[in-house]
Order: sequence, then C-alpha cells, then structure tokens
Amino acid sequence: MAVILDGKKLREKLLTELKTKVDKFTIKPTLVVILVGENPASKIYVNNKKKTAEKLGINSEIINYPADISEKELLEKIGELNQDKTVTAILVQLPLPKHISKENIINAISPSKDVDGFTPYNFGKLFSGEHPNVYPCTPKGILLLLKEYNIDLEGKHAVIIGRSNIVGRPLSQMLLNENATVTVCHSHTKNLEQITKTADILISAVGKNIIKGEMLKSGCVVVDVGIFKDADGKTRGDVDFESTSKIASYISPVPGGVGPMTITSLMLNTVELFEKNLL
Repeated sequence: MAVILDGKKLREKLLTELKTKVDKFTIKPTLVVILVGENPASKIYVNNKKKTAEKLGINSEIINYPADISEKELLEKIGELNQDKTVTAILVQLPLPKHISKENIINAISPSKDVDGFTPYNFGKLFSGEHPNVYPCTPKGILLLLKEYNIDLEGKHAVIIGRSNIVGRPLSQMLLNENATVTVCHSHTKNLEQITKTADILISAVGKNIIKGEMLKSGCVVVDVGIFKDADGKTRGDVDFESTSKIASYISPVPGGVGPMTITSLMLNTVELFEKNLL
C-alpha cells in the first residue's frame, strides 16, 4: 500500500513554525480578502482563511461586495488597498461575476501585495526562471508536500493533468525549476493512459474522477488536486484511491492532502510579502 502524503500533518507543523515567527513581529501582517457575491463555497474558503490567519496572529479583513458591484468600483478599491501601507497582502476570491474581468482585477493588484502570485509580473518572473515575490499557493503546497516526504524530483518524469493558471501552468514551471521532466495533459490530449503510465510523479487537477490504478506504473507518486462532490454528496478527488493506492508508492488523499497545504501556503506567502516589504 502507498504511503499517505498527509497534508494535515504538514500543515500543523508549518503553521506552528509560522506562528512562532509572527509572534516575534511588533507589527503584524495584514491580509485583505475581497469576496464578491454570495457563492457558498467561496464563503467557506474565505472564512477558513480568516480563521487560520487569526490563529497565527495575522490581521485579516474580509471585504464582501454584492454580486452587482461594478468592475470600476472594485478596481478603485484595489487601488486604495495598494496604496495602504498597513495592508500586506491582497486576495480577490475567484470566481467573479461574469460582468467583471478576472484579468483586469488580478492585473490591478500590486505585485508586492499579490499573495496568490497571479499578477503578470509574478507569473512572468516564474516563467522566466526567476523568483517571483511569492509562488502560487496550490503548486507551492504540492512542492512542500513532496519535499516533506523526501520525494526526489530531479530527472523524474512529472505528468500534470490540467493546465489552469491556478495549478497546472505554474506547477509545470516550478517542477521544471526542480529539474523534473514535465508533460502537461489536458482535455484535448490523446492517449492519456499511455502518457500516465510513463509518469514517475502524476498530478491531477481537473475535478473529475478520472485516474484508475491501471493508468499508473508501479511505484508512481500520485498527487490528487481535484475535489468535488459526487451524486451521493461524498467528497471525491480525481483519483480512484482504492485501485491507485495499491500501485503507487505515495498518494495524497482527498480530503486531507493538497487542500490543507493551499491555505498553509497562503499564510506563508502573507508573511513572506510582509518580510520583503519591510526591507
């Protein structure tokens, strides 16, 4: 049976270390989260972020706007937060209503306060092989999890399923920076199983239960980023745990694998931005 990549356990370790660091600050970091509308899942995510921040001693503020707020008004608020020296980190919770351009909003955030690492400046730094101000949270959490279990990435074939700007694209570059050989698959990829069977490390981030044990080679490391509710209301991931855990050497569960590492990385990024802006 595969060794479990325990994101909950690593989260507790990293947040304990981070709290010790924050306790020593005379001025505390401040994370501002903007939530537009009443999306139930977004509300849960945002409240979890606030609770985690407060446990660490990080100031946290949620600004909740109605779904019909204009893009202009939202941009003006981001401009204010960019200029506010007491604000360390800005996060705009996605998805946004259709009348608001996600690109315009993300582009408006100051790169020095871009806690998600999504602005063109930080993305550009990442893809040019330089260090951005911070790395995107979910890919960062995945790498922290792999390193905690001493999984060597150098020279390994890493197959990523999913090419979103949140996970697949930045993760591909971060793995390249670790000297892995990277293949990115997506909805138009042909012969997916032929590719997954060559993976030393398989990372799936699509939100559909698509990975079965027969798609893996023996000893593969499996990271499941997908999370959704099935027809019975049960939380599922992209990976069929029962069949894959018999073949993989390591596997991340859903829930309890990558999920806890995403919010952990957000807190690490908030403190990193705080320390950089102090210098």
